[in-house]
Amino acid sequence: MAPSRSTATARREAILDAAVAEFAVRGLHGTAVEAVATRAGVSQPYVFRLFGTKKALFLATVDRVMDRLVAAFGDAARDASRSGGDPLTAMALAYVALLTNRDELLVHMQAFAACADPEVQELVRRNFGEVARMVLALPGASEQTVHDFMAKGMLLNVVAAMDLTAVAGEEDWARICIGAPPEMHIAQARGEE
Repeated sequence: MAPSRSTATARREAILDAAVAEFAVRGLHGTAVEAVATRAGVSQPYVFRLFGTKKALFLATVDRVMDRLVAAFGDAARDASRSGGDPLTAMALAYVALLTNRDELLVHMQAFAACADPEVQELVRRNFGEVARMVLALPGASEQTVHDFMAKGMLLNVVAAMDLTAVAGEEDWARICIGAPPEMHIAQARGEE
């Protein structure tokens, strides 16, 4: 008897949850599918049956993380527009909140590191482009707005990945790199310094 659809869906989600945790630390080439399977509580052959290859599992994992990011940006912008708020500020604050999920942040960074692979590069470019187009479509946005938003986002990625806030009080260079709180970075990106 085949597993029910909800059970298969739940197992797929459990595998992707496990893959996020494993790929976050070891990346595409350093992660063993066996480790993902063990963490998910399934067999390694089952993972291969669902995803085919380790790279396909990595792509599905990255796609899931990036889909969440794009969805969070879209939701934040729509909610802000409906309530009369600033969509760009809402998107930036949504991103700051996303950065608290360390595993998803590191998967995002691992995806950038794996861009030597053409399929990974295409996936990352597609999602990066989607975010850039979302920003450009905002009322009053310009190419400079997109540039500044994306640049600040990448800086925030690196700051969060290195956990610079943990040493900012002791290391001047870390405090300088972090710079202003996220709200000030947002204002600067909008040209409201």
